[in-house]
Amino acid sequence: MADRTLPAPVTLAEFDALFEKVKNWGRWGPDDELGTLNYLTPSSVRAAAALVRSGRHVTMSIPMNTVAGPDNPSPVTYHVVQGHDIDIGSSTLTFATDYVGLAFHGDCHTHMDALCHIAYRGQVYNGRPALAVMTTRGATALDVTSYADGLVGRGVLLDVPRFRGVPWLEPGEAVTRDELLAVEASAGVRLGEGDILVFRTGHHARRLALGAWDNGYPPAGEGKAGLHVDTIEWMHERRIAAFLPDGDGETVPSNVEGMLYPIHPLQVTAMGMLAADSLQLEDVATACAAEGRFEFMVVGLPLRLPGATGSPWNPIAIF
Repeated sequence: MADRTLPAPVTLAEFDALFEKVKNWGRWGPDDELGTLNYLTPSSVRAAAALVRSGRHVTMSIPMNTVAGPDNPSPVTYHVVQGHDIDIGSSTLTFATDYVGLAFHGDCHTHMDALCHIAYRGQVYNGRPALAVMTTRGATALDVTSYADGLVGRGVLLDVPRFRGVPWLEPGEAVTRDELLAVEASAGVRLGEGDILVFRTGHHARRLALGAWDNGYPPAGEGKAGLHVDTIEWMHERRIAAFLPDGDGETVPSNVEGMLYPIHPLQVTAMGMLAADSLQLEDVATACAAEGRFEFMVVGLPLRLPGATGSPWNPIAIF
């Protein structure tokens, strides 16, 4: 397609220079485990709560997917343990119970990443040794329990397909810093310190319309739309607290030589940013259009699982 925005190439040396430039290591002390959530303050939470006017609230998660597919090699395991047809010997009282299990990282389960999840050159966020922080018995630091108090703040939707006048971006397309600034201006909003960037490429809309596809590298996969790495310095400058994309924010194929997934290490490892993956933003895009605004309160609650590298979750937008 002639109007596709393909990523400009970035050398590994340029990537490493950017990594150093946006590093927050030591900013909040050597033992910090919150990273950019330090930008969220009681005053910013109060300001987010003031955005709740109509009471409309919508989910930003996709249904838990129990069906294997090209983008879901590890479907959710779900089964009923006990139904109401089981007599428990207690008069007319019965209980129904069930079981769920999942490997939630990947392209088909809505989840967020803990700061122990990504290492670059043997180090995780704040310069800690990756092998000391993350063992096969679980994380010793920077696990998902650091986020036990949840994500609560002002969310701002940057809806790139709406801005371009298309239903979704095509696999391999990259969204640059300049385009994010244009989308922001068009929506009449400005992201600032402590805000939550909600980034829509239309990934879920495309999946619903065309079916599942392999998000991996060609020729086996089709790739996916996401960010150009030149957007990361802008996020650092604006002091954004969290990143909530459909897809996972990555452009595939990558535009960085020798680096398959450059956005994650820049956000999670260098910046210490709370980053989520695989949201569905169709409901919130519809709500924004109906409400006539692109800002809202976000509440997201990860599971409190010691040692975990992240968590499935169901973030909510409240208007």
